[in-house]
Amino acid sequence: MKLTRRHFLRAAAVAGLATPFTTRGADAGRKFRTALIGAGWWGKNILKEALASGRCQISALCDVDAMGLEIAAEQVSDLSGKQPKTYKDFRELLDKDRPEIVIIATPDHWHALQTIAVLKAGAHVFVEKPTGHTVNESRAMVKVARDAGRVVQVGLHRRVGPHHASAMKFLQSGAVGEIGMVRVFAHSAGGPEKPAPNSEPPDGMDWDFWCGPAPKRPFNSKLHPGGWRNFLDYANGQIGDWGVHWLDQVLWWNGGEYPRRVFSTAGRAIRGPAVLNAREQTTDAPDHQVAVFEFPKFTCVWENRQFASNDAEKHRIGAYFYGTKGILHIGWRDGWTFYPANKKEKPLHEDPQLQEPDGHNLKLLWANFLAAIEIRKPAAARLELAHRSSVLPMLAMISWRTGRSLQWNGAREEIIGDAEASKLLSRPYRAPWIYPAA
Repeated sequence: MKLTRRHFLRAAAVAGLATPFTTRGADAGRKFRTALIGAGWWGKNILKEALASGRCQISALCDVDAMGLEIAAEQVSDLSGKQPKTYKDFRELLDKDRPEIVIIATPDHWHALQTIAVLKAGAHVFVEKPTGHTVNESRAMVKVARDAGRVVQVGLHRRVGPHHASAMKFLQSGAVGEIGMVRVFAHSAGGPEKPAPNSEPPDGMDWDFWCGPAPKRPFNSKLHPGGWRNFLDYANGQIGDWGVHWLDQVLWWNGGEYPRRVFSTAGRAIRGPAVLNAREQTTDAPDHQVAVFEFPKFTCVWENRQFASNDAEKHRIGAYFYGTKGILHIGWRDGWTFYPANKKEKPLHEDPQLQEPDGHNLKLLWANFLAAIEIRKPAAARLELAHRSSVLPMLAMISWRTGRSLQWNGAREEIIGDAEASKLLSRPYRAPWIYPAA
């Protein structure tokens, strides 16, 4: 049965959450000087939405890959008729270009230092998720953002997705009943992994700068472009990529309350042992992971698997909310569906409303970002909220590395009674980069 507004609560209309906000500042025709740091595929997707808004002049681009930077500059010129300046070093861009808005779409290990630098330069930030690579990086970002008084929007676009907002209203209406468990997951196909040979970086690429504060591995085609998410020096695997989106749905529903205990187990049962030597390497992130987050009134379980897919179930991606009145699944391309506990009742369903070809709602999130800047309305995926959601995968990775559960003081953001695990809330930076103070 297709859900219509007649079947669902009229009060659950989501226009205010899922529709672009009207920007009505004192100078609504003014264009913001906008720069991009990280001119890869996803960064250019965000940049296109900035241009499409009609409110942004793309003044500068930054990337350590000269070829990718040149291509991105040509694309901006084709779309806007204006040639942006190009930089390899984001610090030089900030010093010379003085942008008002900066998009950060670099790998996770760069998010904190670049966001902090942009905020201190006085610009607003749209940074991709997750907020950082380690917990205390993310905390430092929040601290600097509060002091700077600038808007930071994080790329958790499901916060403004129409069917996600509608599903939240459905949950909050009590239609699912009392919820005792949530299961969030993302599964895909895959198999054993063979090492790829290391090589010299492409001409015009500063590989040392790409690695930045993280350990410097040999260049490898598995890492760049795009494969870095499955290398733990630079990201946190699938739970840090997909997990932050769906765990954010849980915190959206529960009001941002932290879990009090976290446990995770993971491995590379199918991909095989990680390889790293002078000749070749593989990824080193787990090919499957389970994490349990114990909240005061419910338990949340995360699952990811990069083999066997999940065709035996109705859904391969999303969140199941298990309640006394039924089960609600919030998905991606499959919208949301409620399966009533009463078998005499038919399921309710709402189709997704997505922007193609990528199936995400960046246009809505960008409009929300501009509105937050102009009319000082809180951004939907503001840094404080995204920080809480980003911390959960990081804690799960600490649990996996230490092999034990963590007691978490959410108010103080501290691991209780485990000095070894607490050290992993930060990590050493490679010189000359300095870890930000939280």
